Amino acid sequence: MKGRLPPAILACCCLLLFLNWTWMAPEFLPSPRPLFEYAIPGELPPFGADDRGRPLTSYVTQGAAIVAVPAVLAGLLTTLMGVLGGLLRCMGSSHANTLIQALSEVVGALPRMLVILVVALVMPQDARGLLPLALAWAILASPGAMDEAAAVAGRLGGTTFVEALRAHGYSAWRIYFVHVVAYNLRPVVVRQGAEVMMQVVFLEVALSYLALADNQPSFTHSDSVKSWADLLSLGYSSLVVDIATTHALILGLSLVGLVAVMSLSIGYAARAR
Repeated sequence: MKGRLPPAILACCCLLLFLNWTWMAPEFLPSPRPLFEYAIPGELPPFGADDRGRPLTSYVTQGAAIVAVPAVLAGLLTTLMGVLGGLLRCMGSSHANTLIQALSEVVGALPRMLVILVVALVMPQDARGLLPLALAWAILASPGAMDEAAAVAGRLGGTTFVEALRAHGYSAWRIYFVHVVAYNLRPVVVRQGAEVMMQVVFLEVALSYLALADNQPSFTHSDSVKSWADLLSLGYSSLVVDIATTHALILGLSLVGLVAVMSLSIGYAARAR
C-alpha cells in the first residue's frame, strides 16, 4: 500500500489541479494590454503573456476546460468496457469471447486518426466539440482493453476460479466485483483508462495544432477559446524567428508532460500488490 500511495497522491493532485483550472476558465480572453506584450513569467506572474499582452493563464485554464471532462469520460468508458470484457471471460460465454476477439481484430485494423477525422467532418459545425471525438476514441480503444482484461481473467482461471470461490460460500458480488475486478482486473483496466485519458488530451492538442497551422477552425472548440496547442504554436515562433515566446513553448510542453505524469501515476497507483 505504501508503494502505491505516493503515485496516488500525485495523480489526485494533478487531477484536482486540472479540474480547478477548468472551473477558473473564462468564457473569453482578457482584453489586450500592449504594455505586457511578450511578458515573461517574472514580469506577469505566473505564466507570462502572449504577443498581445494577454496573460497565458487564460490559455491554460481554457485549454484545461476543453480536455478535462471529455478525457475523464473517455477514460471511464474504456475502463468499464475492460471490466465487462474480463467479467464475460469469467462467465464462460464462448459467444461473448468470440465477439470480443472479432471486435478487437476489426477495430484494431482501423486507422484511428482517420476514423476520428471522419467523425469530426460529419458532425454539424455548430455541434463540434472534443466530447464526441473523445468518446469515439474510447470506443476504438475499448476492444483492445476488453481483450487484455479477458486475457488476465483467463490466466486467473476464468470460470474455474469463479466456481472455486462459489464453493467456498462467497456471494456473486464478492466474487465478481471484489476478487475478479478489484483484486485482479484493476491494474489492467485502470491503466487502460488512464492511457486513453492521456491520448484524448494529445488528440485535442494535435487536431488544434493542425487547424492552427492551416488557419482553419478547430474541430474541438470554438474560435473564442484557446487550446494548449495555441501555446505550442505561439512558442514555436521563438524557434524560427527572434520572438520572445519561449516561455509559451515551455509552458505548453510542461502541461502536456503533466498529463503524461498523471496518467503514469494512475497506472502505478493501481498496479497489483
